[in-house]
Amino acid sequence: MTILCVRFQLPPMYEAALPQLLRLLEEFTPVVEALPPDGALADLRGAERYFGRDAVQLASVIRVRALALYGVDCVIGAGPGPMLARMALRDARPGLTGAVPEGGERDFLAGKPVAALPGVGTATARTLCEYGLDTLGRVAAAPLSTLQRLVGARAGRELHEKANGVDRGRVVPNGVSRSLAADRPFDRDELDPGRHRRALLSAAEELGARLRAVDKVCRTLTLTVRYADRSATTRSRTLPEPTAHSAALTRTAYDLYGALGLQRARVRSIALRAEGLAPAELASHQLTFDPVDEKVRRIEEVADRARAKFGPRAVMPGSLAA
Repeated sequence: MTILCVRFQLPPMYEAALPQLLRLLEEFTPVVEALPPDGALADLRGAERYFGRDAVQLASVIRVRALALYGVDCVIGAGPGPMLARMALRDARPGLTGAVPEGGERDFLAGKPVAALPGVGTATARTLCEYGLDTLGRVAAAPLSTLQRLVGARAGRELHEKANGVDRGRVVPNGVSRSLAADRPFDRDELDPGRHRRALLSAAEELGARLRAVDKVCRTLTLTVRYADRSATTRSRTLPEPTAHSAALTRTAYDLYGALGLQRARVRSIALRAEGLAPAELASHQLTFDPVDEKVRRIEEVADRARAKFGPRAVMPGSLAA
């Protein structure tokens, strides 16, 4: 086991704490890949030799240091590769590292449902289950030619390798997320456009706060509306300028929603995704000389400081709306 997948128990919108926690991991290895908002991958091949401890023992040290220095608990999965470490994370609990022993990859995967494998979507899982390939053990035992006929040549080969525990992924140092998402499910299928818009406002404000917390701006905003019949509509729009300004994100979200022309649609959830992230210091801002816009930006700065000091609930959703 040489790869750790770490998920820190951070409150929502607290990505601002993630860089400090990444530096904690970098005390053990320089090969660390950020998984915002609250996770990371760490390749410990060199660290195991240097510290004379295996990955599970080092995971315990990392957990203790995160608690002692930052008051943050974490769950950790360990495995021979990134895919297996991510899957081991699902079996982990605070204080207990989920581990895939080297050489035991097939046994670890065998009893898991086929949908548990990263990269296997709903349609692929349904196709495989129709042919009795409902567990990864059965997929691993199936002939490669059979899988390729069912899901395609390339996908079949990748599926066969992964189900047999072959993990070709690698940890990319200093990798950063290219997107952030905010999902707003409804308690019941929602017909009211007013509630749809309030969900959009809440999601846009969350994205803006999270982007500013990590000093990022986004170039594209994507709206996904999921309906009661499990279908979905997705629309994207490139922003006039890269931004983390909640008001600008909200306006774009409203425009995307309005363009759908929904009439009494039974909506199950609404999600926004900020894509094309870039460092905020590299972005330019077109001055508008609009006193309302400048006032909203100053309010955002105050709200961000309040969140940083008192937590994410310090600012009520919708309070920054222009």
